[in-house]
Amino acid sequence: MKTKTHTIDLSNNAFLTSVLRIFANDPFSVFNYKQISARMGITDKASKELVINVLHKLLMSNAITEQSRGKYKLNPSYINEDLVPNSYVTGKVDMKQTGKAYIIRENESEDIFISANNTNHALHGDKVKVFLFPRRKGRKLEGQVIEIIERAHKQFVGIVQLSKKFAFLVPDNNNVPVDIFIPLDSLNGAKNGEKALARITDWPERASNPFGEIIQVLGKPGDNNVEMQSILAEFDFPLSFPENVEKEADKIPEAIPEKEITKRRDFRNVVTFTIDPEDAKDFDDALSLRKLQNGNWEVGVHIADVSYYVTPNSIIDKEAYERGTSIYLVDRVIPMLPERLSNGVCSLRANEDKLCFSAVFEMDESAHIKNEWFGKTIICSDRRFNYQEAQDIIETGNGDFAEEILTLNKLAFKLRDERFKSGSINFKSTEVKFKLDENGKPLGVFIKEIKDSNRLIEDFMLLANKKVASRIGVKKGSETPKTFVYRVHDEPNAEKLSTFVQFLSKLGYSMKTGSRKNLATSFNNLFEAIEGKGEENMIETIAIRTMAKAYYSTDNIGHYGLAFPYYSHFTSPIRRYPDLMVHRLLEMYMDGKPSVNKKEYEGMCEHSSIMERKAAEAERASIKYKQAEYLQDKIGQTFFGLISGVSKWGLFVELEGNKCEGMVSLRSMIDDYYFLDEDNYQVIGQRYGQKYKLGDRIKIKIVRVDLAKKQMDFVIEE
Repeated sequence: MKTKTHTIDLSNNAFLTSVLRIFANDPFSVFNYKQISARMGITDKASKELVINVLHKLLMSNAITEQSRGKYKLNPSYINEDLVPNSYVTGKVDMKQTGKAYIIRENESEDIFISANNTNHALHGDKVKVFLFPRRKGRKLEGQVIEIIERAHKQFVGIVQLSKKFAFLVPDNNNVPVDIFIPLDSLNGAKNGEKALARITDWPERASNPFGEIIQVLGKPGDNNVEMQSILAEFDFPLSFPENVEKEADKIPEAIPEKEITKRRDFRNVVTFTIDPEDAKDFDDALSLRKLQNGNWEVGVHIADVSYYVTPNSIIDKEAYERGTSIYLVDRVIPMLPERLSNGVCSLRANEDKLCFSAVFEMDESAHIKNEWFGKTIICSDRRFNYQEAQDIIETGNGDFAEEILTLNKLAFKLRDERFKSGSINFKSTEVKFKLDENGKPLGVFIKEIKDSNRLIEDFMLLANKKVASRIGVKKGSETPKTFVYRVHDEPNAEKLSTFVQFLSKLGYSMKTGSRKNLATSFNNLFEAIEGKGEENMIETIAIRTMAKAYYSTDNIGHYGLAFPYYSHFTSPIRRYPDLMVHRLLEMYMDGKPSVNKKEYEGMCEHSSIMERKAAEAERASIKYKQAEYLQDKIGQTFFGLISGVSKWGLFVELEGNKCEGMVSLRSMIDDYYFLDEDNYQVIGQRYGQKYKLGDRIKIKIVRVDLAKKQMDFVIEE
């Protein structure tokens, strides 16, 4: 039987598109003109000549690349949606040390694998556009970065390595797999072995390494101040305030004009106090309490009136917006506002008249709200308590303002009980604290215990945040609620939740997910059940990842974790920019002003959420560094720890008492050949059957501490 001859007219672009689609449908393969012709069913000489001509055109236009003489492969950056529908996605780069990467997409459970030669100069955290390769049978989703939409980092911290003719900056961050080439005339005084800050100036297409310049010399590695500054710089946080911002702050007077006082509700004769950490200097919230004639209690939640001092679009306001939040490293606070404001003018220091924006509640003995009031006030705090002082009064019943503190604690218990009955999830956060010497060296590590004095403050802050959001967000008749800044938290992704429940079942825990209330109760019961166990940290971490992340938005979807239909952040304007936005909007709307531009404020919310996440990462990095530093002089010593994770590389072990986590490499376990039993979260010795599973208590010896990488290596000590 004769094969039918196919002749296709080159004047029609459909022919070119057909050739290109063959490459696009199999982007890993290399084709010559004969193979393309065969796939198109072409057998006659004339049409084959057309294929050769089209291949030449595609090569000239960079749609394909010549791998070897006459053999061609797709250039994915040329492909468009018309040619291969749904071939493009955007996401964030999760770069690995090896240079390969994964692209993480919002609301998508499957990440996209990018091989090292397909990253196209993308770096960790960058927002990128990716061309998706057709999925190969039994393989994970793969692609190639074709465009860097937004760089995550403008500057990089690392160690300078100097040679005779050039230098490199070796980045501290393990997720940056390339060194930055620094010409000698761009060293800016940096010496070999010093820590420095560099920025990338160019990255030629065919160059393996980016070119850069040193923009700041930080100093000697290992110095506490240098290391803390390095962490800030790594996350693009400024190391100081611009001079013009400091000067503007210095001009703000502390004295309060009498004219301003007359406009405000006066609480200076009502018992008022602050309760904060012992080392706090920025006091942005205070509580007042008095008994009303009808027997009810008036509780005032008084928040520093930062909006009075920081006006929109001022120099100070613009700087605060860019920072987004204060950053709390192990040994220092990097404030959002200049210290004159954060620790002075705005801070609710004891025995000083201070301006506040307050939420005042009338409540009965059962903490039921009878009336509420929001407005500008003036207060004078009678006493500054730290958490331990307030806790001592709660436990003993004795001390300054004992009656007021005990009453507030009783009311807080009622608020908390009601919140949990309504489905609030009791996520437990563990705070690692350090005892430091005068040079910042850690002498001890301990876990900060959350007590009733902490919860007392938290409960009244939650109440104020909830009520402020409800005041603006609740629909009144046919009137559309005005644009506002909410703190929102979505319900968990069903697929992630199902995976988490299966994971728990293998560890002997169960959860009920039939209803929102059942799920909340199950979470709270789970957190109680795992307390103090080896798997506690891992389960809590996975539980938090299973839940959606809280963020700021003008679209209110409620706060799932707290079980609040309306929630905002009102109580910390000294250290969080969204709270300052909320203060301004609340005042405007109470004065009857029209709604603000929703699109503009949504952009501000997105920026605030990004800066909040970056601050949290910087804070974690400082803790990890100090934990490594604490163990540095304990190499050779033995400790007990709990297995907190298992992987194909080894066992993660969290030391008892200080939460320092290191790894026991499987290669170091030489008594047997151990393999990972992933389904049961354990490793098993092949010859003797010895098992090490998640939650086991083992004795380890510290063998290596890498301060630069913040990594600790252990071996099992029999």
